[in-house]
Amino acid sequence: LFLVFRTNTAYDRWWEGRKHWGLLVNNTRNLAHKLNAFLARSDADNRNWFSKMIPNFVYSTKEHLRKGVKMDELESADDEFVNRLKGVKHIPNRLSSMMYERVNDLYKDNKLSGDQLYIVDKELKQFSDILGACERIKNTPIPYSYTMYIKKFIFIYILTLPFGFVTIAEYMTVPIVILISYVLLSVELIAEEIEDPFGNDVNDLPTDELSLKIKDNVKEILLQN
Repeated sequence: LFLVFRTNTAYDRWWEGRKHWGLLVNNTRNLAHKLNAFLARSDADNRNWFSKMIPNFVYSTKEHLRKGVKMDELESADDEFVNRLKGVKHIPNRLSSMMYERVNDLYKDNKLSGDQLYIVDKELKQFSDILGACERIKNTPIPYSYTMYIKKFIFIYILTLPFGFVTIAEYMTVPIVILISYVLLSVELIAEEIEDPFGNDVNDLPTDELSLKIKDNVKEILLQN
């Protein structure tokens, strides 16, 4: 019962992370579609800027949920791009803020109407919502006392298991105990493997592939007309 609950809890974290990254894929496409419709075909500067900044936010989010943002994965959108990120601890926040500023500048320059600004705001806001949800999963692990209790319970159970079989199974006790121990320990290891879904392990979410897909989709929408 404890192991099933432990595994289900870990899988819920993995699946919730997958849902948020799926939402991020859709959100970036929606924003790119709207900007493609709202911006003039001749406005190559803004189209190029957003075609880089939207994937930059995704790539920075991916690495922010790991051990830190890799600057070489980000594309420089303008001359001030690198300087504005120097000394910044939370790069996804800064990139989101820069996109908000750019959209506001477009509104001031009459390149976006008030209604269009309101429509685009939905996707920009959702970027922060998705980032915050992923940070919650990352920074709120399963309580340590709970995981340690399960480990101790499994250890004691395996340690005492031979005494329950030895009088009935005799020499077959050894393979029986090994098989049961393998099953119980494997379930626990599976839960440990998937409870943090944003790493680089085989069973973690394919955030690298999703980031590349988003980058290709956004560039195709905004630049290839």
